[in-house]
Amino acid sequence: MLESLITSKTRLKLLIKFFVSASNQGYLRGLAEEFQESTNAIRKELNQLEDAGFLTKKSDKNKIFYRANTTHSLFKPLQKLIHTFLGIDELVDHVLGKAGDIQSVSLIGDYAKGLDSGQIEVLILGENLNEAYLLRLAAKVGAKLKKVVILYCNVPAQEGHCIQLYTSNTEV
Repeated sequence: MLESLITSKTRLKLLIKFFVSASNQGYLRGLAEEFQESTNAIRKELNQLEDAGFLTKKSDKNKIFYRANTTHSLFKPLQKLIHTFLGIDELVDHVLGKAGDIQSVSLIGDYAKGLDSGQIEVLILGENLNEAYLLRLAAKVGAKLKKVVILYCNVPAQEGHCIQLYTSNTEV
């Protein structure tokens, strides 16, 4: 879907990297290694994104680090577009609706770092969680997105109760 709108694969990778989480940052050589692309291709896209105001840069010890410009007027819409593209919005909406008393949902692992590795890891904290529903949802979302979905459900400790960790590794 998004590949037809953003035809540069390198630009799409950079947008995912920086807009999946505002705290993600990277520098030229590190990004080139991470994406297995030439430094020239990465440099070109970084410069264009920075010129457009989507990225900011900061020098630190002979390296220039780039990160998403959270003050840009299109930051939130672009971040939402990236989340929708990755399927994060759909996963969170479904989980919040039917899974129990959710306290927080966190994206962890590669996707939290902006890497499209094909494996989505989600940490869900809450009480009275419907684990069966969550496992079915993980399988459904994984099949739809053609990705591996791993859920970690952590029930906070209460007096006399242990913390439980449930893991579902659904491969498609």
